[in-house]
Amino acid sequence: MRDAYLVGAGQSEYGAFPEESYRSLFRTAFEAASASVPRGLETSDIDEAFVGTLGVGGRQLGLSGPAVTEHVGLDGVPCTRVENACAASGFAVRQAVQAVKSGMADVVLAGGFEVMSDTSSDATKYWLGVSGETEWERLSGTTFSGVYAQMASVHMEKYGTTREQLSRVAVKNHANGAKNPHAQLGFECSLEDARSAPVVADPLNLYHCCPTSDGAACAVIVSEDVVAEYTADPIRIAGVGAGSDSVGLFQRDSYTGVPASQRAAETAYEMAGIGPDDLDFAEVHDCFAIAELLAYEDLGFCERGEAGQLIDAGTTELGGDLPVNTSGGLKSKGHPIGATGAGQVVEAFKQLSGTAGERQLESPERGLTHNVGGSGGAAVVHVFEKDREVSA
Repeated sequence: MRDAYLVGAGQSEYGAFPEESYRSLFRTAFEAASASVPRGLETSDIDEAFVGTLGVGGRQLGLSGPAVTEHVGLDGVPCTRVENACAASGFAVRQAVQAVKSGMADVVLAGGFEVMSDTSSDATKYWLGVSGETEWERLSGTTFSGVYAQMASVHMEKYGTTREQLSRVAVKNHANGAKNPHAQLGFECSLEDARSAPVVADPLNLYHCCPTSDGAACAVIVSEDVVAEYTADPIRIAGVGAGSDSVGLFQRDSYTGVPASQRAAETAYEMAGIGPDDLDFAEVHDCFAIAELLAYEDLGFCERGEAGQLIDAGTTELGGDLPVNTSGGLKSKGHPIGATGAGQVVEAFKQLSGTAGERQLESPERGLTHNVGGSGGAAVVHVFEKDREVSA
């Protein structure tokens, strides 16, 4: 199979934008992605598109992919809508990579969008809940914060993880998000703020939970045959992995890990020919603080049960050995469901192209993105690395 390369990526701001539509947000992301391609991108270059969205609020559920791609001038370009809950656009990126690697396309757009701020809080909870197991979780009154609270409680009981360690995740990600102009909650918080916030679902409090967001993100993926037309500094998509699992948490053997993430990571590492020790940074799915700690273990950043120690040691801070969620993560940057996975790819592109501003790492060579659907019903992992061997 051919190599696939990331040559551009961009996003809208994340937040609440009553004056915007899902089409206008997608246009902003598409234009930002196009502008980021070093040697330029024309709409006529794009062979295919994959767009992720859940469809919160019920707007344009059918053909929502073509609705946004037509709006940005991609008339006639094949477009597939991808829905995999919060991992929708992460899987859209995977589909784009597959299209390029298979030889079916040379230039593919992968993106996602969501508008979540224009429904009532009850309606928003409903639309979030549809990604959980319907009969035995959502219809019995369980919320996603409740599901992740169960995971946190078991992890705390089994491994001694503390509320303070959950709060340190929030403090770190807010510190990073304060350096990100696209972040919804772009402000710092103290450890005391994060420890003393109102309880949402014990042991999780408000600072342990990500916001609901409006936003869009796009990435441009091209083949090895044309990459030199778009950049002299290529970023190779070295590894891709995906996994799925029971949709309901109660159906799984363990509450202290996400098997779909573990499978996705193993596949991505094997394809890339690396291990977690070879990474310079990672963007992980921190819809709740416990989700980031679980990701540390599922992705092999530490041994099972040692995630709390990793956050305590400062390893995953901006200046640590393995910075995690330099963008601010879902916690600070925001979580527009269908855009989240592609938004993680935007951060990987910025870090590897040296355009991440105040949060820029020193000469990163390789990074990972990790996107989860629901409480772990689906997960996708991508490994990106600078490629010095491509002749431009």
